[in-house]
Amino acid sequence: VLLNNAALGIDPVRRVTADGNESTFQVDYLAPYMLSYLLEILLIASAPSRIVNVASAGQAPINFDDIMLERSYDGMQAYCQAKLADVMLTIDQAAELPGTGVTVNCVHPAFNMPTKIVTPMFTPQSEIADGVRSTVRLISDPAMENVTGRYFDQTQEARALPDAYDERARARLRAVAEQLTGVYRHRSRSAPD
Repeated sequence: VLLNNAALGIDPVRRVTADGNESTFQVDYLAPYMLSYLLEILLIASAPSRIVNVASAGQAPINFDDIMLERSYDGMQAYCQAKLADVMLTIDQAAELPGTGVTVNCVHPAFNMPTKIVTPMFTPQSEIADGVRSTVRLISDPAMENVTGRYFDQTQEARALPDAYDERARARLRAVAEQLTGVYRHRSRSAPD
C-alpha cells in the first residue's frame, strides 16, 4: 500500500520551495505524483497493491494560467487546486494500471478533523478516528479489492469537481507535472535510463 497523505494546509502566505514551486502545490500534489510513479514498478511487482491519495472535499479548478499563484496568491485556492489535482492523478493512474493488480483511489477522509492543519482556521467537526476509518477502508477492505479510479467522500463514493473528469484538463496537469518533476507517465515501468 502506498498512502499519499502528506499535505500543507491553507497557508496565508505564499511560500516557494527550493525547487521554485509554490509549496502547497509541490507538497500536496507534485510529491504524491512523483512518489506514485516512481514506486509504480514496485507496486506492480508486489500486487495486489493499492494506492490511496488523501484528497479533500475542498476542491477548486486549477488556474493553469498562474498555477504557482505568482500573480494572485490565495491560500484556499492553493490548497483546493492541489487537492483537485490529487483526484485527477487518481483517475489518470487508475486508467493506466488495469490488469496490473494495482488499484488507485482517493478519499476525503472526514470533515474538519482536529489536526494541525484544521484547528488554527476551522472548528473541528469530525474526529480523527472518522478519517482513519475512511482511509483504512480503502487500504484494507476486501470489498475494495477491484475498485479503482474513484473518489470517496468518507466511506461513500462521490463525484469530485467536474474538472477531475475532463481529459483535457488532466492532460494539461500531467504535462505540468512531467515538466516540473522530470517524472514521466509509464516511464517508471521500464528500467531507468
